[in-house]
Amino acid sequence: MQRTTVFILFLIFYAFLDYYIFQAVKVVTQNWSSSTRTLVHSIYWILTFITYLSIVFWRSVDSDNALLKTIMFSSVALNFLGKFFAGIVLFSEDIYRAGKYLYAGVFQNGGGASAEGMSRSEFISKTALAVGTIPAATLSFGVISGAYDYRVRKREVKIANLPRAFDGVRIAQLSDIHSGSFFNKTAVKGGVEMMLAEKPDLFLFTGDLVNNESKEVKDYLEIFEKAKAPLGSFSVLGNHDYGDYKQWTSLEAKQQNLKDLIQSHKNMGWDILMNEHRYLEVDGERLAIVGVENWGDRGFAKYGKLKEAMHNVEADAKILLSHDPSHWDAQIRPNFSDIDLTLSGHTHGMQFGVEIGDFRWSPSQYIYKQWADLYTEGNQNLYVNRGFGFLGYPGRIGILPEITILELKKA
Repeated sequence: MQRTTVFILFLIFYAFLDYYIFQAVKVVTQNWSSSTRTLVHSIYWILTFITYLSIVFWRSVDSDNALLKTIMFSSVALNFLGKFFAGIVLFSEDIYRAGKYLYAGVFQNGGGASAEGMSRSEFISKTALAVGTIPAATLSFGVISGAYDYRVRKREVKIANLPRAFDGVRIAQLSDIHSGSFFNKTAVKGGVEMMLAEKPDLFLFTGDLVNNESKEVKDYLEIFEKAKAPLGSFSVLGNHDYGDYKQWTSLEAKQQNLKDLIQSHKNMGWDILMNEHRYLEVDGERLAIVGVENWGDRGFAKYGKLKEAMHNVEADAKILLSHDPSHWDAQIRPNFSDIDLTLSGHTHGMQFGVEIGDFRWSPSQYIYKQWADLYTEGNQNLYVNRGFGFLGYPGRIGILPEITILELKKA
């Protein structure tokens, strides 16, 4: 009931915003020819109508149709954000005009409050519409250019007690694939091939293979099953993999979905770790790969059982796969100082930000202390992958999709 109320209020607000922006469109086009003006007005309302259809029917579109869902989401996002920012400019002028009107009425006996003085400025209308195009153009660029612009990021991780046999081992990490969002299979295949070209010794995946349903990955199994390495391929679940954000017909259906997803990991040859660990042995030396189910702060599910996963682990060095980086400060560092390297994802860097050299900024940093790249505290390391896929907004601006290559070095 609460969701329905919020949805109805949003539609009412959106309708008001549409009408509000249309007043600026009318001002800008008032001196145009009748035919041109009619064409522009018609296009405005046709696009608005398409946006409303997308809002109403988006959830009813089957998750198999990723392209249609992407188009529908994009039309809403581009339309709404463009009009929202344009509305801020227009509202600012309306506040000024209202203040001017009141001042004239109170202090000048209405002398300055003529109809002409209260008319909307054509300059402001043009400015508002121009401002509205900026987020729309930026987001469009992020969809066209950023969604599949994979970047290989290489880092060296120093571990004091790393066994000599594993000195120089190269780890490939992917995270947050979100296969239900993809609409370009060829590009996804190219991303996996970029990773394999780095010839990693070990492949690790840190969760969120899908958005909600296990069937989302079926068309990509043949691509991701190639994500393998000589020392093994290991994976864990992320918060989206449990189907917690979807309304299921029954609890049994939700549980079956999770079973099917776990089986997909296995079918791809990935050893999925459900609060457990494995050993890699080379020349009699041992490295532990530990994996926990999702454990998240800020209201995210806490399925992970780190104590259980670490029970009786006997190895010189330990690598932990834990989807949410908030786990590092909450449990890992305070309670398990012998975990040398933790690999996470989850944040996506909010798919928006700026990265120039060593300078990084994203709104994500105001939510997560560790949100992208390598962090070191004492003898413990955390690497947060920016995500291979995308969720919600079908693109990326500044924070590009990532393929991580980590080289382990003995400190």
